[in-house]
Amino acid sequence: MKKSEATRLNILQKAFELIYTKGYQTTSVDEIIATTQVTKGAFYYHFKTKDEMGIAIINELMKPNFKNNFILPLQNDENPLDNIYNLIYHILMENEFLKVEYGCPASNFTQEMTPWNVDFTKVLNELSLQWENSMIDSIEKGKEKGTIKDDVSAKGVAVFVISGYWGVRNLGKLENSKAVYLVYLKQLKTYFEMLK
Repeated sequence: MKKSEATRLNILQKAFELIYTKGYQTTSVDEIIATTQVTKGAFYYHFKTKDEMGIAIINELMKPNFKNNFILPLQNDENPLDNIYNLIYHILMENEFLKVEYGCPASNFTQEMTPWNVDFTKVLNELSLQWENSMIDSIEKGKEKGTIKDDVSAKGVAVFVISGYWGVRNLGKLENSKAVYLVYLKQLKTYFEMLK
């Protein structure tokens, strides 16, 4: 990796850590520069604006991570409902990066930026739709195999699960406790049993 590429990646990684713990709006470019120990000129060489850097964080850091943790686990064709449940369980209870007190980075960006910034809305919507479509595909395969009832709306299940996940992340952040995650997971399992 070239020095310039390493500097850019360092800026993105350190900025992401700051933004995840403090929020996008309350993290300044000066704080990012101080944390990364690059010059202001170096920051603006790589990013014209803070928002350009924010979009790069989503595209270059969050999307690959999101794919590995939220999309790929759904591509196992064994039992879609078990796959979805296990994925949600893992990202709520076992993922060491996603901290209960800070919530979900994609959800945080969505709440902070989508009402005011079309570019953020576009890239975050791509993330959400990728997850939703992967879940829909998985559920449809389950219907074809007979592990999920024929009359189940794959889109309905996907929207329910995703909205529940984002909502419970916010409740966990408010309570600073994973206890609410266990309540959600128990209800999710009960719901999935009704779909078989």
